[in-house]
Amino acid sequence: MAIDDHIRRGHPITFGLLTLFGIITLAISAWLVSRFNLYHNYRNVSERDRVRFVLFCSCWTVVFSILYGVLFFTMSTSIFVSVFSHIVFLAFTWIMWTAAAAAVTEMLGGGLNCDTQRLFVYCGQLNALEAFCWIMWILVTFTTVVVLIRGILAARRGDGYRGSLVA
Repeated sequence: MAIDDHIRRGHPITFGLLTLFGIITLAISAWLVSRFNLYHNYRNVSERDRVRFVLFCSCWTVVFSILYGVLFFTMSTSIFVSVFSHIVFLAFTWIMWTAAAAAVTEMLGGGLNCDTQRLFVYCGQLNALEAFCWIMWILVTFTTVVVLIRGILAARRGDGYRGSLVA
């Protein structure tokens, strides 16, 4: 089985997973932002702002993952779904998820034991947010590595980085 067949099958699966977990992270962070806006019961503005940043990262990832998934099927030879375009999107997304996951992890001190702590109001939701931030980071990292490898193969083939993911 050629690598192009793996890309044709794997692209929708990978971007579907990015969309699915992005929606889950979006739901958790949106709920937390709504609670913080309604009750002002965040521990400090840093907690509020970090959760808002995760909400932004989630929205960004969901919108662009859906866009790249649709464009992959409709315009597979377009510059908009080229290796270079994927690398730019994924590199920026990877930087954002690295910052988001690290910020939430630092805020929670690596995780919360909800039985013993009394500082955070939404302990379980914040733990889930941290977990899904790291899941998103892993998915984006995996996707970035695969696209970089595909880009190297396309450059060696002579297509350059403007070439499509599939030959």
